[in-house]
Amino acid sequence: MELLTILLSALLVIVSPVNVAIDNVVESALRSRLDKVEELQVRVDNTPNYQVVQGKVERVRIAGRGVWLTPEIRIDTLDVETDPISVNLQRLRQGGRESPRASLRQPAQAGVSLVLTESDINQALHSPAIEAQLRQFVRRLVRRSTEGYEFLNPRVEFLDNNRIRFQVDVREGETQPQPVIVESGIGVTAGHSLQLIEPAISINGIALPPQVVEGFARGVTNRFNLRTLEEAGITGRLLDLEVSDRELKVAAFVRVEPSN
Repeated sequence: MELLTILLSALLVIVSPVNVAIDNVVESALRSRLDKVEELQVRVDNTPNYQVVQGKVERVRIAGRGVWLTPEIRIDTLDVETDPISVNLQRLRQGGRESPRASLRQPAQAGVSLVLTESDINQALHSPAIEAQLRQFVRRLVRRSTEGYEFLNPRVEFLDNNRIRFQVDVREGETQPQPVIVESGIGVTAGHSLQLIEPAISINGIALPPQVVEGFARGVTNRFNLRTLEEAGITGRLLDLEVSDRELKVAAFVRVEPSN
């Protein structure tokens, strides 16, 4: 949805009287929303050219390398390619508090592929937002409050056979840190849910019972379910998820429906 907002905002500038290149407008709009980007290329296909004043764009292609969403979160490679976009420019100009979906004349669709490196994920694990998620994760495992706990040296390791190992050392007060280790294969169920395959979890070297691990795996599947976006008019499908050579590769399809 954020990307759609950027594209539509850029479209308003494109149709203004200022003589600017379409590609440059979209690229500048993207750069303004990112913390930084190492390399960014944008191509807008718009034949015939006059379509843009009618709120129509044939296709937008974006290729980014070293895309920093925040100072801690980096995407190594990001590629986006849209289908034709058609919007009601008058409604888009009025804007206000309306969702950008309100200006769409037809569904907006895009294919997205991205690559996350092991080192980039490990860096992101030290961000405040991810630490909050870690607290929830450990709280579900130990089934009690994690206030007063420290989370030390969180890290991931990409393994063979589409498996990932995650470890964080948890310390309460002045006690000795205890390692929490989760190792699992990862896959996709029906294109919309993340699936943990043969997961194993241990705390301080002690393996958790299978029923606890199974319950945790179900929770992950339910939490990372793209169907939860459908109430907001967004359809997402995971087309591919692959772990290889210290990289996590994801391919997805996104469709945003117009709102009334």
